[in-house]
Parts: sequence; C-alpha cells; structure tokens
Amino acid sequence: MRILLLVHSFNSLTQRLYIELERDGHELSVELDIHDRVTAEAVELFRPDLVLAPFLKRAIARPVRQRQLCLVVHPGPPGDRGPSALDWAILRGMDHWGVTVLEALDELDAGPVWASAAFAMRSARKSSLYRREVTEGAVVAVRAAVARVQAGQGPLPSAMREPGLGWQPLMRQAQRAIDWSRDDMATVLRKIHSGDGFPGVEDSLFERRFRLFDARPEPHLSGCPGLLIARRHGAVCRATRDGAVWIGELEPIAESKRNFKRPAVAALGALAEALPLIDEPPGDERSPYSGAGGDIHYEEQGLVGYLHFDFYNGALSTAQCQRLRAAYAHARGRPTRVIVLMGGGDFWCNGMHLHCIEAAQSPADASWDNIRCIDDLAREILLTDTHLTVAALQGNAAAGGVFLALAADRVLARSGIVLNPHYRNMGNLYGSEYWTYLLPRRVQAEAAQGLVARRLPIGTIEARSIGLIDDCAGPDAAEFRALIDGVAAELATGYLRALEAKRERRALDERVRPLEDYRRVELEHMRMNFYGFDPSYHIARHRFVCRSPHGWTPLHLAKHRRTGARPLPDTATG
Repeated sequence: MRILLLVHSFNSLTQRLYIELERDGHELSVELDIHDRVTAEAVELFRPDLVLAPFLKRAIARPVRQRQLCLVVHPGPPGDRGPSALDWAILRGMDHWGVTVLEALDELDAGPVWASAAFAMRSARKSSLYRREVTEGAVVAVRAAVARVQAGQGPLPSAMREPGLGWQPLMRQAQRAIDWSRDDMATVLRKIHSGDGFPGVEDSLFERRFRLFDARPEPHLSGCPGLLIARRHGAVCRATRDGAVWIGELEPIAESKRNFKRPAVAALGALAEALPLIDEPPGDERSPYSGAGGDIHYEEQGLVGYLHFDFYNGALSTAQCQRLRAAYAHARGRPTRVIVLMGGGDFWCNGMHLHCIEAAQSPADASWDNIRCIDDLAREILLTDTHLTVAALQGNAAAGGVFLALAADRVLARSGIVLNPHYRNMGNLYGSEYWTYLLPRRVQAEAAQGLVARRLPIGTIEARSIGLIDDCAGPDAAEFRALIDGVAAELATGYLRALEAKRERRALDERVRPLEDYRRVELEHMRMNFYGFDPSYHIARHRFVCRSPHGWTPLHLAKHRRTGARPLPDTATG
C-alpha cells in the first residue's frame, strides 16, 4: 500500500514504524504536520491508500479525514483518551498499559478501534517506556490495523475497553508538583518520570525555577527533605522524606532564549559548587566502576567484562567521554579476554552532546573538544590488542554513536532498535570517529554511499544484510543478552587465534594508510563545520536543542515533494 506518515516530528517511534512498514513492502512518504493546507497538499501529491499518524499533537483536519482513511496511534489501551495518556499511567502506578490504533474523527481518540496491543509497565522514565514498550506495542498494533485495511475488513466490531478509563485531561504541572516534605522517593520518581522527555516537572532550586528530568534513586544518602545534598558527574542529589534522588538534567525557566535541558550541575552553575562532590556511587568500596548506581558501571562474568554506560538520550559530552575512556582503560587492565561495550537500555550512543555544546560560551570550541575526545575513545577501542571487543547495542544509536560501535571487533544489536548511520541531518556535518576507515571495511561502497546519502533510519535486519552489524536478536532483552553472552564466550574460547588475526589485520591496514591520516582528514572537514563560513551546523544544532518548530518537511522524508513528483491520476477518471 501507499502510506503517508503524518507526524509532528520524525521521532523514534515513527522511524521504527517507517522501517517495519517499508520492510513489509509498503511505499512510504512522510509529511510533518505544519499546517492543514500543507497536509492536504501532501495527500493530493502522494495519493496514499492510508494516512497513518504515529505522533501528532493536534487533530487531523476534517477535509483530509473525509477524503482519506486516517489512523492514529494512541499510547493507551482501548477506551483511554486524551493527550497525556502515558503520563497518567506512570503517575498512577498502573501495572499494565497498551497502545491503540484508532480511526481519526472530530472527537479526539474517540474513533473506531482497528487494533491494540497490551504491555506490562516498568518503573521507568516516560521517554524510556515510549521508546521500548510503547514502540513494540505500536509495531504489533499498526501491522494488524494495516492488514485489516488491506483486507477491506474495516475496524474491529467491538473492542474491550478498560474499566475506569475515558477522557483524561492534559496533565498540568499542579498534578506533577513535588511536595518534598511529604513525598517519598517512589512518589518523587513517578512524578519526574511522568514528565520525562517533555514537559518535565517544574520546581525551585536556590530560589530559581527549573524543569526536572532524568531522576534516579539514591539508596544510601539522606538529608533534610528537599535539600540538595551532593553532586556527581553533572547530576545533583536531592533528599526525600525517606532517602534521596539524583536529578541528571535541568531546564531553566526564565525569560531567556537559552531555555533547554542540560546537565544539572551546568544549569546551576556556581550555585552547585558548594555541594559535596561524590566521585563514585555511595556505599561502593570495590572497584570505582563496580557499582550500578551511576551512569557508568562494570561487571565481570568469567573471562568477559561488561562495560555499561547509560547516558541521558545517548549524548556523550566531553566529560562523559573522558570518564568512559578511563572506565575502558580499567576494563582493559582486568584479567579478562573479552570486553563487551553495553551502552544503555534506551540508547547505545548518539555521538556529541549537542545540549552541552549549545550551553557553552563558544559552541565551536566545545564542538571541537567534544569530537576530538570521542575520536580518542574510538582510537582506544580500535587499537586494543589485549582483548577482543564487542559492541552490544541494546538501544538506538545515531551519527557518531553508530561509528563508535564499529570500532569494536564484533557489533551486535537488539532487534527493534533504530540506527541512523549518517551525520548530514545535523547541518551537513561531515563526521569523524574514523568513519571513513570503519564503514568501508564493513560495508561495500554502493551500500555505504546509500546509507550516507539517504539520511534515513535503518533496522537491524537491513544493517545485518549489508554487513553494518554482525548479528541481532530480540526484541526481547533476555534473548539479546543470550546472544551477547554466547558470542562473548565463543570469542573467549578462540581468543589467541582471533587476537593474532586482529593484530595482523591492523598492521596491514596501517601500512596501506595510517589511522591518523583518516582522523586528520575527517577533522579538517569538521573544523570547517565548526569554524568555517557555512553556519549550517550551528543553526541546525540550535534548532534541534531548542525544539524549534519545523517550517517544512525535508525532501529525504517527503518523497512526494521531490523534483518531478506529480499527483497521480484519479482512478475514477483514469
């Protein structure tokens, strides 16, 4: 079928559905929801069999709905309605939830149900639930709905609706407000989790207003409820009635154009300097990386070391990169044979930390420092001759994060994640991380050129077919972990032969062209991106960080608007 994806933005859910539906053989195009007239024009140009709206923030215009079947993906079970579905489910501590595909009508979320899928809830950030459980449920439900459209069956004759559900209003800050003197740690976490990603929880720190994001429990520290009691690696710790929570990200609320998320310590500036500095997870007296409380931790099973790095939204700042490189050096010093780079559950890595760069006094200098630091980490992994390395992508990866993973000897991915192995969407950024060396040694020239030129997401099955990754399993996390452990055990068994082959290949590649030459050329291009006459990168970064509204749909998404595109003839008239 011809399916037009109508979306507020090309987010992770939309990208996953794009991959799955294209894999199923459907012809897809994307239109960003900018104006009713623009949407009507897109429908006229593409003449879709179906308009699918996985992520919208307003209703589809009636003329479009009257002309064309429009299905909406709602992040709630049948019967749930309203714009804050997942927010309310988290705040109320629901133990199960769902995704519904329904027909768009005048009344929001009240149309006939075409399909649905249920899932168990985790105690997690809204953004995490959305990227994992909601996305997996949406894939199942959308496929079922599309099959019904193809078969001419129409919506489900009846749908089981959860008792007690119905219209739920937009969640206001009053419902999320934290009472630090009375709320326990679990309540505080639920409130911050319910607004994570957007819009955050408004609160006061040092008599200044902020939105709070990225909350994690702290089981060891305590203090007077509401007081900030510590800082660690960019996060601040705030006491609750029965413990404390770490708050990783803050967004200032002020009459300033520089309102965007950034690490909490950076957002507070000098105000955070008086807080006690804790370098490592409290209560952990073993290795500095053995505790699971921070964003980096390390574990061992026999001859295999697992290095976890769970950075918010997958962004890798200069400081985080330095800490990760130190943790990797620690892993290399252990008497193991294999190092598995695990990343985080939602993201493996997305490359440079654009929010930290935007907040810097000189974004160009901050960009330059950040990319060279990531290059140092990539080089460290590439030149590892004491261990075999595995990049295990549990979560999504993009731009420099994809190519950082390619520095490992083996690349595994959880089925269902989304990869964006290109840089150009960020203002024609050239990219580094030795990608001009790493990509051609895995992917044939034509396929590699297509990845960079298309600027579209790719799924794990497609990535495996062209050699970008070695294998995938899942989407169940346990199934993927079984694949990781099996590959790591196999590598540990054949360690000596594989290590010798690795050394020989690296020596041969070095004779053909030194590794530092790849870096030099890449960084020459990046220097022009950062300091040159073309401001495209700085404009794109600013718009991305500040969530600027879209003015048009990029042509790599809107195939119906490319040069030569014309409306198809009306089938009624030929």
